[in-house]
Amino acid sequence: MLKKTILTTAMAFAIFASTNVLSATVVDFSSSVSYPADAIVRFDDELFRAKWWVNANSLTPASVDEVANEWETPWERYDGDASGTDPVDPVDPVDPVDPETPAYDVSRIYQAGDKVLFENVVYIAQWYVDAGQSPAGVDPLTPWASPWKVYVEGEDTGGPGPVDPPLEAVYRSIDDMRAEEAAIRGAPALQKILHSVRTLDNDVVAKVKPGAADNPSNVRRVEAIVSDSEFEFLFPYRDKAYQYTGFLQAVAKFPAFCGDYDDGRDAEAICRTSLATMFAHFGQETGGHDGNDGQVPEWRQALVWVREMNLSEGFTGGYGICDKALWQGYAFPCAVLESGPDAGKFKNYFGRGAKQLSYNYNYGPFSQAIYGNKSVLLNSPELVADTWLNLASAVFFFVYPQPPKPSMLHVVDGTWVPNDADKADHRLKGFGTTTLIINGGVECGGANENQQSLNRMRYHGDMANHLKAAIAPGEPQGCKGMKEFTEASSAALKLSWVQDYSWSASTVGGLSYKCQLTNEQTPFSALVDNDYERCVQYYFPNVVTEPVR
Repeated sequence: MLKKTILTTAMAFAIFASTNVLSATVVDFSSSVSYPADAIVRFDDELFRAKWWVNANSLTPASVDEVANEWETPWERYDGDASGTDPVDPVDPVDPVDPETPAYDVSRIYQAGDKVLFENVVYIAQWYVDAGQSPAGVDPLTPWASPWKVYVEGEDTGGPGPVDPPLEAVYRSIDDMRAEEAAIRGAPALQKILHSVRTLDNDVVAKVKPGAADNPSNVRRVEAIVSDSEFEFLFPYRDKAYQYTGFLQAVAKFPAFCGDYDDGRDAEAICRTSLATMFAHFGQETGGHDGNDGQVPEWRQALVWVREMNLSEGFTGGYGICDKALWQGYAFPCAVLESGPDAGKFKNYFGRGAKQLSYNYNYGPFSQAIYGNKSVLLNSPELVADTWLNLASAVFFFVYPQPPKPSMLHVVDGTWVPNDADKADHRLKGFGTTTLIINGGVECGGANENQQSLNRMRYHGDMANHLKAAIAPGEPQGCKGMKEFTEASSAALKLSWVQDYSWSASTVGGLSYKCQLTNEQTPFSALVDNDYERCVQYYFPNVVTEPVR
């Protein structure tokens, strides 16, 4: 049986294609479009009919001649009559039909059927709507491009525009989907990652102060190594936005950073190495790099920059993949400037903070980790520069893995154990591997050490010596000859949800109505609670979470 291709960059486009257009007419087959049962397509000068729902980027009509059994393909040849494609009449916005319709709330999650008032027009959710996905830009000619459509009174009796999903409704309870999510996330390797990326409530984080007796244990451990005065000594040229209290709050937010271990590992030693590692990378990415400074050596010149050089708020263009036809733009929608000469243009997600966090697809996950809402920092990226998030973004990057790369924390604390493929590519426990994680494509892999990598090595050596962080003999400090992480690495875990393509004779359309883990990047992360149910509702738009009556 042919293996179905996993949706990647085009998954957000045309998956909810208007069924009253595709099923009644002939259209040229496109692999990027999903087709409902009975859709007629033209492929290699022949007509084919969809026997059931066909997902984008799955089997093409050519599979009719490639499979051993006819039930292995959703397509069959079609010999009947069919007409050409008719245009879709646009839907004119109507006046609100219900004065009680609530105004659209950017922080809310909406379910299929929810109605909202947005710019004096009533919209209805066609399927699950994540926080921050507003009705702005709805186009009735491309109804699949937005989870919203203009609400037309009486549309259930034949109103224009997209109709209900082509398959009959399938009930999946929230409890059942969350149980499935919990079972899959219960795997030991995934549990280790979930444990390392756990967060503390922001109300508790806000109470963290230097020397407070009730500071979390990881914060007290950091305070014992880097006091307020030590912070001043280490970063004398820092931008005023970087504050010691903010540093402690950043540590508090992620309890695994400088956290406790119950398996015999030395928490203090790991903490010292983690701090030396992170601070050394600060030096390369936000440092002054003035080797002629007679007072402060380069390894103590970090945190000079809080915003990327020569860029400022209000700057537009770049650092964003905002096209909603791509998974990054769909999952982490770019915000637009609301006023000024560039009103309506996308905000710029340039480098901000100690890690110089950049791109919407990094701001979104960081926002999710901090606020439980990916839209906060997409709408207000300046917070990554102006608040304690300027240091929290660096801790976030330190503890989060980027498969097939492990997290820097798991390199430092030994959770990541290199396998034979890693060893063959010279990826071993040591500071050099953290450079590979951060900027391997630019700085690593050559016959000689790259200058940027040499800088990091010097800063790390001096910082480790100052913080009394031991460097084990044989640990690679540089990354020359070190190849980038691949799917063969022991760190190549599956952390995204995608449709489970398995077939079932007992379900509507033969579909699984489940999701599974993949190593491809999708809008749905196994590290985000309840993303499994969002995945199910995305890939199977006929799923309902209330019993079908």
